[in-house]
Amino acid sequence: MSSGSRNEDLLLSNRDISANQLQTYRSNNEPTLMTSSSGMPVGDKICSLTAGLHGPIVLHDACLLDEIGQFNEEKIPERCSYAKGSGAFGTFQCTTDLGSSITRAHFLDTRDKQTRVAVRFSRFTSELGSADTVRDIRGMSIKFYTDCGNFDLICNHLPVFFIRDPILYPSLVHAQKRNPVTNLFDYDAYWDFLTLRPETMHCLILLYSHRGLPNGYRYMNGYSVNTYKFLSAEDRVSYVRFHVKSNQGISSIDSTKALVLAGMDSDYATRDLYNTICANKELPSWTLCIQQMNEEEMKVSSFDPFDTTKVWPKSDYPLIPLGTITLNRLPANHFSEIEQLAYSPANLVPGIEISPDKMLQARIFAYSDAQRYRLGKNYAQLPVNRPLNPIANNYRNGHMCLNNQSGAPNYFPNSFHGATTSSRFKESTYPVEGNVARYECSNDIDDFHQAKRFYREVLSADERLMLARNLAKSLALTQQFICKRALENFSHIDQDLTKDIEHFLSLQRPTSMEDRSIQTDFEGKI
Repeated sequence: MSSGSRNEDLLLSNRDISANQLQTYRSNNEPTLMTSSSGMPVGDKICSLTAGLHGPIVLHDACLLDEIGQFNEEKIPERCSYAKGSGAFGTFQCTTDLGSSITRAHFLDTRDKQTRVAVRFSRFTSELGSADTVRDIRGMSIKFYTDCGNFDLICNHLPVFFIRDPILYPSLVHAQKRNPVTNLFDYDAYWDFLTLRPETMHCLILLYSHRGLPNGYRYMNGYSVNTYKFLSAEDRVSYVRFHVKSNQGISSIDSTKALVLAGMDSDYATRDLYNTICANKELPSWTLCIQQMNEEEMKVSSFDPFDTTKVWPKSDYPLIPLGTITLNRLPANHFSEIEQLAYSPANLVPGIEISPDKMLQARIFAYSDAQRYRLGKNYAQLPVNRPLNPIANNYRNGHMCLNNQSGAPNYFPNSFHGATTSSRFKESTYPVEGNVARYECSNDIDDFHQAKRFYREVLSADERLMLARNLAKSLALTQQFICKRALENFSHIDQDLTKDIEHFLSLQRPTSMEDRSIQTDFEGKI
């Protein structure tokens, strides 16, 4: 081997793993003949077809027209929330025999049973191209490819959410996106909305604590936040919340490092996940658990178990491990397998049903409708979204239809061996009473009790100071009347928290518009 080759190999071995992707492809593949989208071999992809050296481009240059036309339509609409993401594939291995006694779901019924999974990580208010290390809720969506269809479990890295009524979700997102006039992040809009809804306080103090900046995707948990209904083989009903506990442990990064990474390596979490799985040494894994509550416990609970701004105390509802999720395969192509990966809480399997959780009920429509907008009505036929079991229904046609079910009848009922139903898979029944009206989602009017417990009993003294400093850094960029309202809300959690925020505000609040302009978006968010 020549010294030049040795030097090149040494250089490649010392580079970031993700930087060698093209070299890896080159090493594993032979050159291939280029073709058009219809398969015709291409003879020249350097020069356009023209009439003479300086003559006009001719209309019948199909190669040029195909090249430009394909390029123009490469992009699809980005997600309104959780836009930037990365992901990987792997397996879920059931580690208990308990599952069969609490749910009919087949992927939980046998110890050591394996189920393929696809996991997508993301950031709630992100845009494509934004930084991975901004203080924000992280998403963790898991698609289980079971033998009875796909089960989509959609989680966040915090155990609660900002709101509990879905009618407020569009406003929540609008307030955290760009101002429609300035096209900049607007701290007045952000804090105005959040402080007008006191139920957001629990999520806010979690977000502005050390938990708001996880050290990549591997070192964070996932929480369903929503409450699901489990139905056993004996028709016993229970209610559960899912927890996806990181086997790597929990790790956060401080706000200064986060700010540096946002500028120097905006894809920090994406790179870390890719390199870890590519190295194939310590594959990332998580333990899937549930908290379970029976119907009797639900009726006498001191809090509303369907309120997404509340946690279920582990002292009363301990975690029950169900199995292990291990990621061991990277996407062959990011767009095909991650950007087109479509999740929806409507994707359930027998034994797992929707509860009275209003946020969950609205998400059933919202997610599926968003995927139809982004990917078209046949998004479920894309390979990455396709279930393992055969599909049989009355859905036909539409853009990019990959499986039109041949000559099967497209109506029901029918007499010609078309798709039929089975009463074994009917949903469980439950009583409903009351008048049709616009009710508050929760019968628990205390929006601060659990936030108080987190602040006083979970956070250390140093972590409480860090929380106050982080909140003050962001509140310093709002108007005084909004800041005053925020302080009033935080006073219901703890007077010491309010005093500490006021102290840090006095150290950094801008005194003029010139001072204020120096503050960057990242400083306020991080």
